[in-house]
Amino acid sequence: MTDFNKIELDDLLAMPMEITRSAWFEAAHYLHVCKQGQGYQQLHGHSFKVDISLRGVPEGENGWVEDLAAIGSALETIRDQLDHACLNEIPGLETPSLEHLCAWIAARLAPRFSNLATIRVSRPSLSESCLLRLQ
Repeated sequence: MTDFNKIELDDLLAMPMEITRSAWFEAAHYLHVCKQGQGYQQLHGHSFKVDISLRGVPEGENGWVEDLAAIGSALETIRDQLDHACLNEIPGLETPSLEHLCAWIAARLAPRFSNLATIRVSRPSLSESCLLRLQ
């Protein structure tokens, strides 16, 4: 166990950290298969929140894990594709569960951010979320 009373700032800055950027979008979807009476087969909408986290040791002149503006720009591109869309009509999201949304987003961000650690997609009004851990 680390004694944080004796640890130096430089030692802490040499430890891996996670930074997170979030975005919201509104979208509609339906599920092809569900139990009778669940109602998921009807088109309906949600407010979604996406949190993406990158993990690494702060580096460079600014001491960053990654430029948060670059993360925000990539996340905005994804948000623009999903916001006010019928998710079922987006290639790769024909079954738009939280799990599929996490994987779909990860597939688009991983090539740009090798230190992508987690993707969380949630529907806060329903207290539901899915977390995909990549690291």
